[in-house]
Amino acid sequence: MSSGLPGTLKTTKKGFFAYIDRKMKNKEAIGPLRGEDRVMGTGDREKAELLNAFFASVFSQKESHLQPQQHGMDEGFGEIQPQIGKQVVQEHLASLNEFNSPGPDQLHPRVLKELAEVISEPLAIIFECSWRTGKVPADWRRANVVPIFKKGKKNNPNIDRPVRLTSITGKILEKIIKEVVCEHLETNAVIANNQHGFTKNKSCQTNLTSFFDRVMSWVDTGNAVDVAYLDFSKAFNKVPHDLLANKLVKYGLDKTTVRWIYNWLSERTLRVLTNASPSSWKEVTSGVPQGSVLGPVLFNIFINDLDEGLEGTIIMFADDTKLGGIANTPEDRSRIQNDLDRLERWAETNKMKFNRDKCKILHFGRKNGMQRYRMGDDAWLNSSTCEKDLGVLVDNKLNMSLQCDAAAKKSQRDSGLHQ
Repeated sequence: MSSGLPGTLKTTKKGFFAYIDRKMKNKEAIGPLRGEDRVMGTGDREKAELLNAFFASVFSQKESHLQPQQHGMDEGFGEIQPQIGKQVVQEHLASLNEFNSPGPDQLHPRVLKELAEVISEPLAIIFECSWRTGKVPADWRRANVVPIFKKGKKNNPNIDRPVRLTSITGKILEKIIKEVVCEHLETNAVIANNQHGFTKNKSCQTNLTSFFDRVMSWVDTGNAVDVAYLDFSKAFNKVPHDLLANKLVKYGLDKTTVRWIYNWLSERTLRVLTNASPSSWKEVTSGVPQGSVLGPVLFNIFINDLDEGLEGTIIMFADDTKLGGIANTPEDRSRIQNDLDRLERWAETNKMKFNRDKCKILHFGRKNGMQRYRMGDDAWLNSSTCEKDLGVLVDNKLNMSLQCDAAAKKSQRDSGLHQ
C-alpha cells in the first residue's frame, strides 16, 4: 500500500489521512445549470459564465472611489519593515508544495521550487519595490475559481462553493507581509480574546470549550441561559475596502503596509474554470479574498470591534458568532435583546448583513422562559433544539448524545460496517 502513496505522506500522519479522505470522496462533474432566465446552460463556457455571474453577485457595490491617502494612511504609526531579502524568499520558494495548482499566471510551484536559487534575488527586488511603492502586479490580483458542489439542487449555480487559485509568487509576498502584520497584532494585543479563528494558540476546540464551560456552569447553578447563533451573509465577500483600511490605521499599522494592502485589494478580478473552459473576467468590488494568505487576518481585524458595548458573552471563530447570557428575569432577557440590537447596528454601520433565517436561539435550563428575540425591527429569530457548532452538534440538553450518535454512524459508514 505504501508504494502507491506520494513520498511526503509516508512520514506524516496528517498527510496520510488527508490522502485517504480525498480518495474516499467522489468528485462529481458539474452538470447543466439553470440561470436566472430559467434557461439551462449545458456547455462548459455557459456553465462557467453562470457560476461566475453568481459569485460576482455577492459582492457589495462600490459606493465611493476613495484613494489611499484619504483613509488617513499618511498619519502612520512608525514603520513595520518586512524581511524581504534573497535568503527569506529562497526559503519560501524551497518550502512550496509542488502538488498545488498554479494561479492565472501559470507559474507552477514545482518550477518555482526547482529554480529557487536562481530567481530568489530578482523576486526579492520585485517584492521590495512592490511593498515600498504600494504597486501590486495585476497577476497577483487575479483569481481562477474552481467551483465545488456543496449541497442542494445540482442545477442551481448558487450552491457551489468557490475555491480561488491565485498567483503563487503573489502568495509568497502575502506570507512575508502577514508575518509582520501578525507580529504587530500579537505585540500590541490587538485582536480580542474572544476571537478564536485564525489566531495563534486558538482553535475550534478552544472556542467550544471556553464558551460552553461558562454556559454549563450557569446551567449547573440553576440558571436559564439563552444563546444566539448568528450567521453573517457572505461575510468575507462583503467587507468594504475603505472601512477595512480605516481599521488598519486605527489598530496602528503603518502607512506603507496599509497602502500596499489597500492596493492589493483594489481592482481584483476573477473568472470561473469548468473543465479548463474559462468564463469572462468579473470585477471584485468588496471583500477579502478567500483562499489568500492575508484574507483571514484582514477579516479578523475588520470584525475585531464587533463586541464593543455588549453586556453578554460573545465568542467568535472568524465570522461564526455566538452570543449568550443568563435569562432568568425580564431584565436579563432585555439585556440579550439590547445586545442583538447593538450587533444589528454594527452590521449596518459596517455594511455587513446578518442572514436572519440562519440565526437561531438555543434555550438552556429547566426553568427557561423560551423568550423570543429579534434582529432588526421585525425579524423574529427561530428557536432551535440543536445546532451544529463548528462541526459539533449541540442540543438544548447539553448531553452531547446527538454528537456521539452522529460520530458513531459516520465511523460505521466510513469503515463499511453500516448496513
